This record gives sequence, C-alpha cells and structure tokens, in this order.
Amino acid sequence: MATMRINWPEWQGGMNPDYQMGNRVLNAIVPEVFDAQHVTIPVSTDADEQGGIEGGAQLVGQQRFARDALMKFRPQRVITLGGDCGVSEVPFDYLHGQYPDDFGVIWLDAHPDISTIRDTHHLHEIVVADLLHASDSEFAQQVQNPLRPSQVFFAGLQVAALRPMDQLVKTMSMATATPQQLGQGQPIQDWLAAHGIQHLAVHFDLDVLDPDDFRSILPAKPHFERTQFGAAIGSMTLDQVIALLTEVSHQADIVGLSIAEHMPWDALNLHRGLNQLPIFNGGQQL
Repeated sequence: MATMRINWPEWQGGMNPDYQMGNRVLNAIVPEVFDAQHVTIPVSTDADEQGGIEGGAQLVGQQRFARDALMKFRPQRVITLGGDCGVSEVPFDYLHGQYPDDFGVIWLDAHPDISTIRDTHHLHEIVVADLLHASDSEFAQQVQNPLRPSQVFFAGLQVAALRPMDQLVKTMSMATATPQQLGQGQPIQDWLAAHGIQHLAVHFDLDVLDPDDFRSILPAKPHFERTQFGAAIGSMTLDQVIALLTEVSHQADIVGLSIAEHMPWDALNLHRGLNQLPIFNGGQQL
C-alpha cells in the first residue's frame, strides 16, 4: 500500500483541546490521495500525567495505536493530520525504519520542539528530542529508529528567539535556516546534497507562518496582543512554504508530511457562540 493518511486529533501533547476542532477542519481541507489507507487515531478526552508528561497516559496509548496501524499496513508514504506537533513522532520513526540509509527530516516550525523532560511537561515540545533519543523521556524509549542530528533540518526557525529550553539546537550542532536565510539561497538543497538524503519527512507546524498571512494559528487569535504571546511568532507566508516544498520535492522524495497545530479561530468562535443558543441544547430561553 502506497499511502496512509492518519487523522490524529491529538491535543494532550500541547494541552489545548481546541486542536481537535483544528483537526476536523484540516481534515476537510487537505486534498485526498487516491486509494490511500485512512486511519483515525482514537483520542481520549482525559489527560492524566505519566512519566513527567501531562496527558502522558493517554498519549502512550494513542501512539501505540498509530504504531500498530503503520506496522500492519506498511505504507510507503504517510500523511498525518494533527492535532499538536506530537503527531509526527511515530510516523517519522516508522519512515526512518523504511528508508534507513538516505532519510532526513525537515522541521518547518518557528520553534524547534527539542526540549528535554527536565525543561517541559508537554510532549509537543520534546518530539524532536525524542526522535534523537535526547529527551530522557519514556516516549523516546519507544523510538525504534533514532535520528542522527545531521538528519534534521530546522527550516523557518526563529533562531534569535531560542530559549534555554531550546539549546540542544546549538549543543547538537543542528542545521537551521531562518525565514530570511531560506530566501537568500538554497540551504535545504545544499543540506540534502551534502548528506545524500533521498527520502524526506516534513513536519509542517503551521506556526511557522506569519499570522497576518495565515490566520488559523495560535498567535492569530482575534484581538490578541501578540507581544504577550510568550514564544516566537512565525514570519513565512504560505506561498513561500509551498514554493519551498515544491522545490525540495524535485531533489528528494517526500515520503512523510505532517501538518500540525491548526487553530481555525473563526470556526472555533462560531461553534462556541452557537453552542450558547438554546436551540442547540434542547431547551428554550424566554
């Protein structure tokens, strides 16, 4: 089977239940692939701590379900619709096992998601460290095909805004390019050639985008003062990202694509507003 499409409304990784609505809308938007195997990961409404990770008890089970599905159907390509950034962990580990000799990961994100269990209690902030076996979490222990630092490229990263919890980017000498650097040359293409990478998995965190260009992301919340956001804000346009991935696909085979952290504010606010009306709750208000 060539392609598996995983619908994964995971929210415990970032402890934000609104990612479930983001997943539902994303699932309606993303193009279909002919004859793809569709798998939906059952996601709990609970979030119990385990192994120092909030919601860890549920996340372990959700990852197991995804891993079992991948091993059962053995797809050549995997499209994963999140949910939070943690949804990339299992598919990328699986794909590395399928393409062990020439595999790489492009992490398109304003943030590197490379913290350790000592820095955070949220899975979506340690997922890259898990894949590198560098997080010291129980989730890393489940990664069967760990990546080497040279196999990961952080694209669109706000390097100047790296926090102490992000310092593995520097200590592990990870490849990075800011949005400005991506527009000034071909750093990803040079990285692909230098490391002989022929098969790619792309993690597309929509937070890499400029909230004035793409408004269905966390920092684009209506009437929100962005200076109070507390983390780096992306500055790429959607057109730039699509052009970049199109160019990269001419040099390497994109066998994995995860899209994460979709936050459709208009849909969320309309849903919440309508939910207050008696007609949706079986009652009347006089």
